[in-house]
This record gives sequence, C-alpha cells and structure tokens, in this order.
Amino acid sequence: MDITGSEKKEGEVQKRSPFDMIFSQIQRKKSDKGKSNIFQVKRFFKAFDRESTKTTQEKNEQASDNKPVAADYGDNRKENEETSPTEEDELDSDTAGWWKVKHFMEKFGKKAELYFINLNNCGLTATDMKELGSLMTFLPDVEEIDLSWNELVGGSLVLLTPHLCHVNGLRILSLSNCGLTAEDAGALGEALQHIPKLQVLDLSWNSDLGGALSRLTQHLSSTSELKSLNLTECSLKAEDGDSLAKAIGKMSRMEVLELSENKELGSALKTVTEELKNCSCLTVLKLRSTGLRQDGINYLSSAFQYWPYLRRLDLSCNKATGGGFREAAAHLTAFKQLELLDIHQCCLSKDDVTPLTQVIPLLSNLQSLDISSNKSIGLSSEHLFSRLRFLPKLKFVNISNCTLKQESFAELADASRYLMDLQILDLSWNKCVGGNLKLLSETLKSATGLQRLLVSSCNLVTQDLAVIASAAQNGHLESLEQLDIAYNDTVPDEGWSLFFESVAALKNIVELDISLKPASSRECGPWFIHLLSNVVKLPKLKELGMQRWALSAAERQQLSRIQMENNINIHYD
Repeated sequence: MDITGSEKKEGEVQKRSPFDMIFSQIQRKKSDKGKSNIFQVKRFFKAFDRESTKTTQEKNEQASDNKPVAADYGDNRKENEETSPTEEDELDSDTAGWWKVKHFMEKFGKKAELYFINLNNCGLTATDMKELGSLMTFLPDVEEIDLSWNELVGGSLVLLTPHLCHVNGLRILSLSNCGLTAEDAGALGEALQHIPKLQVLDLSWNSDLGGALSRLTQHLSSTSELKSLNLTECSLKAEDGDSLAKAIGKMSRMEVLELSENKELGSALKTVTEELKNCSCLTVLKLRSTGLRQDGINYLSSAFQYWPYLRRLDLSCNKATGGGFREAAAHLTAFKQLELLDIHQCCLSKDDVTPLTQVIPLLSNLQSLDISSNKSIGLSSEHLFSRLRFLPKLKFVNISNCTLKQESFAELADASRYLMDLQILDLSWNKCVGGNLKLLSETLKSATGLQRLLVSSCNLVTQDLAVIASAAQNGHLESLEQLDIAYNDTVPDEGWSLFFESVAALKNIVELDISLKPASSRECGPWFIHLLSNVVKLPKLKELGMQRWALSAAERQQLSRIQMENNINIHYD
C-alpha cells in the first residue's frame, strides 16, 4: 500500500487564477513585448469579466476604462488607442473562442482553466470528443488534460488527437479507464510528434491495449521527454513487453514506470529490465502481479545498482517469486533512498526471510513496509521484527496475515516503541494478538501521529479493548482516523461496553468497524446504549460498520435517526 494516498500526482501543474496569469505576463515581458501584453490583458479581461456580449460602443468604453490598468503595470499607457483593426478582430475571435470553452466545460459542471482541462469521470461521448477537439485552438497554453474514467471515449480518440498540435506545450495526459482500442493507440501514437514536451502519460485500466501497444510506442521519438508511464491493468502480453522495451530505449529520462496487474507480462520483463538499466533517474517501479518468477526476480535485482534514486519498489502479488529473494535481497542495499518496499503476497520462504532480516534494517530511509500475507514470516526463527527499531522513519507497517506467534509479536511490539513517526499499523488476521495487545501500550503512547490501527480478526478479548480505551482516554490516540476491530467475535458484551464508554475520546475518528464475521450473527448487549450516546460525540465520524449484528426494529430505528441527523453512514444488515 502506498502511504501517500493523499499526495499529488507527480508533475501536476500548479493552477493560477486568470488575473494572476495576466499580471505575471506583464511583469515578465513588459520590457520588450509591451503591445503584446496589452493585447493579452484585454483578451483575458474580456473573457473573464464580461458575462454577456457587448456592443461596439460598450467595448470601446471598457477599453477606455482599462487604460489605468496598463498604466500601473508597464510603459505602454497608450496601447489601447494604438491597437490595429486586425488585432481587434483577433481579440474578438479569441474572446468568442474562450466563451465556447467556458460553456463546454460548464456542461459537465467544470470550470474552464487556462492550463488544465479536467473532464475526469464526466460521461464523455464521441460527440463531446469532437467538440473538445475543435476547442483546442483556443487553449494554446494547456499543460494538462485529464479525460480519465470516461469509458465511452473508446474508439473516438481520433476525433481529438489531430487537434493536439494546438497544445504543443502539453506535459500531462491522463486517459485511464477510457475503453481505448487498438485504433486509439495508433491515433495517440501519431499525435505524439505534436506534443514533444509530454512528460506524463497515464493509460491504465484500458484492457483492449493488450497486444496493440506497438501501435503507440513505434511513434516515440528518441528525443522523447516522457518521464512517467502508467500501463496498470492493460492486459499487456509478452509481445507488448518487447514493444515497451524498445520504447524505453528511447526514454532515458524515465522516472516512473507502472506495469502492475499485467499477469502475462512476466516472460518479457527480462527484456524490459535490460533497457531500464539505461534509466538512471528511475524513482518508482511498480510490478505488482505481473507474473514474475524466481528467475525474473533474480534478473531484475541484478539491475538494482543502475537505479540509485529509486524511492518506491512494488513487487507484490507475484507468488512464483518465493525463494527468489535468497539472492535478490542482497541487491536491495543499492537503494539508499528507498522509501517504500512492498513484497506482500510473494509466498516468501523461510530461506527468503533470513537475507531480508539482514538487509531490511539497512534501508534507513524506509517509510513504508508491506510484507503481509507471507505466512512463513511469522513461523521463521529469524528476528526480523526486532530489527525494525533501526528504521526510525517508518510510517506504515503492514504485517497482516503473517501467522505471527507470541514471540514474534512481542518482538514487533518492543521494536515499534522506537517508531515515533508511525501512522499506520496493520496487524489483522494474526490470532496471537488477542490477549496480548497490552504489549503495544508503549507504542500507542509514543506514536502520537498514529492514524490507522487495524486489528481485525485477531481474537481480541476484553483486556485488549481496555488497552485501546485507556490509550484514548489518556489522549494518546488523538490523531487516530481509522480503527478496525471487526471480526473479533471473541469480545464479550462487557468488552464492547468498556470500549463504547470511552469512544468519545477518539475526536478525529472517521472510520470505525465493529462488524462480526460473515457467518456470524449476534444480538447487541447493554453496550448498545453507550454506542448511541457516544457515537454522536464524534464530530468527524463518517463510516460505522456494524454488519451481522442482529438489531431489533427499535435499534434499527435509533441508528437510522443517528445516521440522518449526524450524516454518518452506518452499515448494518
């Protein structure tokens, strides 16, 4: 899991108001392009300040009114009087064009912007694509276009791509989940020559691109500035891997490559890796569920030395890599700046755990570690968890479903006391946690920034909920936003009563889940009244999970009232 779910996409264009743009233009160019500045001032003041068509007389009056503005910001105080008829015609044309752009965006509840076209999830059709294409000539300064999550766009990209020549400064293009076809890939490829400054291309979740990637990549220039390519879940095949490798050979500036969820790509990753050796600026590599095998992970690891700036490495959900980390682990030390390591569900063997125990503590900049769903970790005699104390920057630790034993959990609890920046701790599906949560008491005190605590299906008992209640009452969980204690049918009524008597202390909680296991059903006990009285005291609570609790008609009515009056989504059967 990426801990920076809330961070902005790399390269996102900073948005400025039209007036900020006007004044910054004037200040930049006032010495040698005075007349052009006044033209731009008039153009954009008209586009943004007028809400209806003006008569010729009104236009002249407005031009006169705008003279002081020019006087304040440059040496061209008389430019309004000197504008030629040709310039005024062009001004009127541009103004009319801007109003077309504005009205088009308003149809989708969006705001027209100078640098960013945001039509994400707007239900665009082929007709809309044609109209958008016709508007490109009025948007020469656009640097980012986001058309993602418009599934009806597929097959109609050719209505837009010929017009991209008007936005040759485009840096970011997002077309994820647009139902793109092989023909669309070809059309986009041909358009690449018109957008030479493109740095970020997102084509993820377009499954029909599988087998057709070459129609796009064959058009890439050797001078390409592309730095980020996202092809997550595009049904890529081995032949696509070969096409991609050839393209990467032309993208020496590559920084981000995301190929996750392409299960047939594994056999071609050796070829891709060979070309990636030339991408010394690589910072993010995501290969989750790509069919990697032992030999593949070994070959990949041999290239680690070529990526000194790598910060995020995701090799998760490649079950056939189990056993391959015996050799690969040692190469991880090449990543001096690594912040995220995700190797969950890789079927790690006991022989893998030994070298990982030696290497992981050396990754001093590591902030996110996900080794969940590797059951051999909890069974190993190696002391991996005790070494986590040497990673003081850790913010996210996921060890769910690792078959922890009491000894390994005790080691983890002891080491976690040193993780002062810990924000997310996931211990779910480790039964040994039940009755032993008190071992985390010191961690709950020291990790004052803890935002998410997940202990679902851990066989918790009353004493465990008492630990959470005590920490809350003492102000140690003030930052907690998510608490998952679901699937703990082992907690008796007295435990739930104790918890809900103290739950009001969780002032920042947003999500709380106390659901029972899928096959369970149980009536609420006396604690229900404490839930009713205290849950309304949680100002930020938005989600409350109570599935499989058998509620009476009166209890359902009470929850329904709380749900309506406090805007809380309460999930119950």
